[in-house]
Amino acid sequence: MISFVDPLVTDYNVVDFRNKATALIEDLFASKKVPIVVGGTNYYIESLLWKVLIDPEKKTRPLGLREGETDLRAELEKLDSQELYCRLKAVDPKMASMLHPHDKRKVARSLQVYEDTGFTHSELLQKQQEEEGGGPLGGPLKYPNPCILWLYAEQAVLEERLDARVDAMLAAGLLEELRDFHRQYNEEKVAGSCQDYQHGIFQSIGFKEFHKFLITEGKCPEEQSKKLLNQGIEALKLVTRRYARQQNKWVRNRFLRRPGPNAPLVYGLEVTDLSRWEEKVLEPATQIVDSFLQGRQPLVEPIKIEGEPEENKRRGHECAVCNRIIIGDREWKAHIKSKSHLFHLRKLLRSQLEPHLPKCRSSDTETPQTCTEASAGNLEACKT
Repeated sequence: MISFVDPLVTDYNVVDFRNKATALIEDLFASKKVPIVVGGTNYYIESLLWKVLIDPEKKTRPLGLREGETDLRAELEKLDSQELYCRLKAVDPKMASMLHPHDKRKVARSLQVYEDTGFTHSELLQKQQEEEGGGPLGGPLKYPNPCILWLYAEQAVLEERLDARVDAMLAAGLLEELRDFHRQYNEEKVAGSCQDYQHGIFQSIGFKEFHKFLITEGKCPEEQSKKLLNQGIEALKLVTRRYARQQNKWVRNRFLRRPGPNAPLVYGLEVTDLSRWEEKVLEPATQIVDSFLQGRQPLVEPIKIEGEPEENKRRGHECAVCNRIIIGDREWKAHIKSKSHLFHLRKLLRSQLEPHLPKCRSSDTETPQTCTEASAGNLEACKT
């Protein structure tokens, strides 16, 4: 699963990965070997553990589309966001209510599912969730007894290591690799103003951050080129730290807090202090895996976090005050407490209450004043 997709393939996705990796896993099982999946991108790991993907074609696909071939989803993404969203609302209003109108990729994906199968995306997801062992986040576990080891560190330590890793990549020849890749696969696209950093390998972290540096190198003063290079390096460090936070959040929300009966045990191994690697990581990991292979309960306790099944990550909320659509219960709770929402709410309340409030006169001046103090809580309560 390393270096096997041509860089010009634009639509290789998690379904393709799942299909190829699953075939390898089955081969290993047939050889009486235990597969070890290492990552990485937890969305892809989740696709191997649970039945969470919609695979409408149900047939062997070629290894992605090469440049120039028609891709329905890519064609849909070229449409205006509003038109795309209106199309989805017309055929699958339930799915549309769970997606943000500006999330063109997910909206296009749902339309593609409908076009390919004749069934709405929401119908297929519901059938998957209703399977035995399924739950709110998808279908059942694909393998009955997975063993998950999660290496984690204190955030500050992790981010320091990530920055150091970028520096090590640069020292190992990252710039030459970027220049070579740019010359082979990207230079002509940039010249033709058809570069796309939203699909295929070009969307990955570590290349697009250096776009300005690569297209101007040798064409601008050295000082400016060095400045653009430093900006690219800092951008790479920033998005790497952000991505790590997202991955940790994914583990907590999709693995540790996963509702329903199909949540496997996750064993945490803290790697904050590398001087205690054997004590904190190697020895407990060995004990966990040995117990797993022998069918015994490990002495190490798994991580336990109380789930939050009442929170729906896909429920849509429309804020009439801010004229925004918010996806997810947790995001909605954060929005209604935000400074921006409270500001617009107070502004709306003042505009609605002022015409109905009694006038009063200050003892020091004859200028009429209006009592406009109102709570920023429930709008109807404030009106009352």
